[in-house]
Amino acid sequence: MPDIASPQCSVFWTRFFPFLRWWPRVNRDTLKADLVAGLTGAVVVLPQGVAFAMIAGLPPVYGLYTAMVPPIIAALFGSSRHLISGPTTAISIVVFATVAKFAEPGSAKFIQMALTLTFLAGVYQLALGLARMGTLVNFVSHAVVVGFTAGAAILIATSQLKHFFGIHIPSGESFLHTWQDLFKQFHEINLFVTLVAAATLAVGILLMVFKPRWPGMLIAMVLGSLLALVIGDHSHGIALVGELPASLPPLSLPDFSLKSIKALGSGALAIAMLGLVEAVSIARSVALKSGQRINGNQEFIGQGLANVVGSFFSSYASSGSFTRSGINYAAGAVTPLAAIFAAVALALIVLATAPLAAHLPIAAMAGILLIVAWRLIDFHHISTIVRTSKRETAVLLTTFLATLFVELEFAIYVGVMLSLVIYLMRTSRPGIVARVPDPQSPNRHLVTDPNLPECPQLRIVRVDGSLFFGAADHVQGELQAMAAQNPGQKHLLVIGNGINFIDVSGAEMLVQEANRRRKLGGGLYMSKVKDEVCSILKRGGYADSFGRENIFTTKSDAIENVFRRLDHSICARCDKRIFLECKQVPYQGETAPATGAATSN
Repeated sequence: MPDIASPQCSVFWTRFFPFLRWWPRVNRDTLKADLVAGLTGAVVVLPQGVAFAMIAGLPPVYGLYTAMVPPIIAALFGSSRHLISGPTTAISIVVFATVAKFAEPGSAKFIQMALTLTFLAGVYQLALGLARMGTLVNFVSHAVVVGFTAGAAILIATSQLKHFFGIHIPSGESFLHTWQDLFKQFHEINLFVTLVAAATLAVGILLMVFKPRWPGMLIAMVLGSLLALVIGDHSHGIALVGELPASLPPLSLPDFSLKSIKALGSGALAIAMLGLVEAVSIARSVALKSGQRINGNQEFIGQGLANVVGSFFSSYASSGSFTRSGINYAAGAVTPLAAIFAAVALALIVLATAPLAAHLPIAAMAGILLIVAWRLIDFHHISTIVRTSKRETAVLLTTFLATLFVELEFAIYVGVMLSLVIYLMRTSRPGIVARVPDPQSPNRHLVTDPNLPECPQLRIVRVDGSLFFGAADHVQGELQAMAAQNPGQKHLLVIGNGINFIDVSGAEMLVQEANRRRKLGGGLYMSKVKDEVCSILKRGGYADSFGRENIFTTKSDAIENVFRRLDHSICARCDKRIFLECKQVPYQGETAPATGAATSN
């Protein structure tokens, strides 16, 4: 039986219990730092949890439950030392949009379906993590997240206008219909409700600008509640949130019926992907500051377990929170214990202060949510994307508009698909650059310079990209276009150190091009081919098809061998003389050209 302290056993246990990796870092100093950061995080999430639950169409206390259980699981089984999980704006609005089609927001059925949605999303995330597909988020453009978040921010602001102005607009209406109803009922605005909402909004903005370190949203909510109390909430139609239960997250049971699973499966996948992109992106952005390396697969597992476990403790779908994670790092957190302290502190605060929520006006919450919506829009990255890339701008704009005008989960799928299309477009067009010897280099160095002469019989190119089924046609077209430009260059040397991967389509394309050039009296040759590419060519028999003797280790060997196959009668009249080997053929022109130009090792 192996020693439990041995390195092999240690790796085995940390694979299943990743918190064992950072546990040895815990000491008196880190405990103090994590405790301070945790208390700070608990104060910040108190108003956020209530606000996000309202966005999700759930009773306010469910936002607080989601800030208690999932953060603990994600901290123990994730890889980031500073990521704080819990309810988020984007996830909340997708939960509402997905479940509102099947149940009345706030009803018992709505709550149970939201928990089922959370469980399914967690299963998707956990499965992707166990399958070691953590790199999937690398293929989702940042423009997708920015565009979706901006669209979600506008949807959130739109959904809160009825609470801000105190008018009745049916829940679940589309973006356009909500604005239509708003204009039709504008004369019915309750000025007392609007006063409370506007005062809360103004206080929140002022504190955000002048006292950014203060818990601005919490203070604004308290002042908004006091204003409503002075005005007289009951007598002027100011609706209140209602008293929250002073209890820890109760046990719950998602609906595992086949009907519910089929109805919620698509939305759960959208939430799973959005949650993973959020969590990993936030973890990596904080890790850039802390110097930590993030394991994408482990984050997938941590987020998946957080949602699966959370669904049995009255918690709806969670992900990484950018605000809370940033505050956690800025407050001096050292280990994931800060997230656990924050969850425990929040539970204690809820037990002590839950009855006070009975005096919290919904209008004040609307003012807070307008601040949340505004802060969601990443104006800096939007302007950077618009200035930098037309393709990324198209992805951002498409995702943004899809978020506003179509189903939210479909908007996520559209953004992800566009990201993949752009990725495939880029990888399917490898760079093909002509290379010529540098006459100033004594070590036979090849360069890319259109002003330097080329050999009339041999063209040298470098392929920068993988030769797979999506790129084969483009590369073949480029090579044939080069041949058409200069029919005398029947020989082609491909420098292969930029080819990382080749598949059957790419290999067959090389064979076709070699056969075509062979019929014209020339040939195709390769040098500096990577071992993996060379192995595939040999295993598939493609190397034999265009000749193993045409594959060379170095460029110098390739040029030396190919030179022997050139038509030396043409060499004798050629005044380019760009290879050292050209000296072997006496010049028969009127004036001897300069010699000694270089080729490459």
